[in-house]
Amino acid sequence: MAVITFYESIMIGIFDSGVGGMTVARAIEQMCPGYPLVYFGDIAKTPYGSKSPDTIKNYSINNTEFLLQHGAELIVIACNSAASTARETLNQQYNVPMLDVITPAVNRAAEISKNGRIGVIGTRATIKSGIYEQGISRQRPKSKVLSQACPLLVPLVEEGWLNKQETKMIIRRYLHSMRSKQIDTLVLGCTHYPLLKHLIGPRIGRRVQLIDSSVEVAKAVHSFLDAHPDSAHRLYNPEKKSRFFVSDLTETAQQLAAKIFGRPIPLEKTNA
Repeated sequence: MAVITFYESIMIGIFDSGVGGMTVARAIEQMCPGYPLVYFGDIAKTPYGSKSPDTIKNYSINNTEFLLQHGAELIVIACNSAASTARETLNQQYNVPMLDVITPAVNRAAEISKNGRIGVIGTRATIKSGIYEQGISRQRPKSKVLSQACPLLVPLVEEGWLNKQETKMIIRRYLHSMRSKQIDTLVLGCTHYPLLKHLIGPRIGRRVQLIDSSVEVAKAVHSFLDAHPDSAHRLYNPEKKSRFFVSDLTETAQQLAAKIFGRPIPLEKTNA
């Protein structure tokens, strides 16, 4: 990505219902070095997946407004529940480029599956929306998509229960029906789930390829910057530090952020 000019207070904005979206922030940081980020994790209202569509849309609008106020000129919807429910509303309401975690994951799953039998796990809101099935079916009309809502996984991640026996048992229960369906690809349809890959992989089977939406959306951001050099020039500023805001500051959130990034991350509490 060519870079020329530095601009003040121009950043890539990312929002999620909690700390899970930091997996997206970390992937973008690694794939697009020198591009400062402004992140908002709505920990006080997590999880979004159990909320009504109208509530998720209102939360998403508030999150977008917050990011725009802090200089975001490109926004990544790092929450599958928000992307599946509010993406269209946000695109209609705001004249700013927006990327989401769903589209790149859909494209990747449709591309790499050999037998066309693809599993998707996500929150209730994401699974109920049918957005993954619709997207994958457009890409591969003869594919078979098997979906499973996993409402307990986000709270377990937010609590830091990444290696608890209870978490392993719940994951095994959620994946049980998929193991007999001969899927060869599994989409982790929530940005919290990459933190559980080490548990999900062995329980779905070694032959099943996992699609990490955080990695796929980071690739999409990289491609966007390559395709829009003017935006890339404006956003590039290696001297500017990324900022990470949360609506509730907890010790667990700080620990998870440090785990994701491999270093301490200063979290700033905001009442947005």
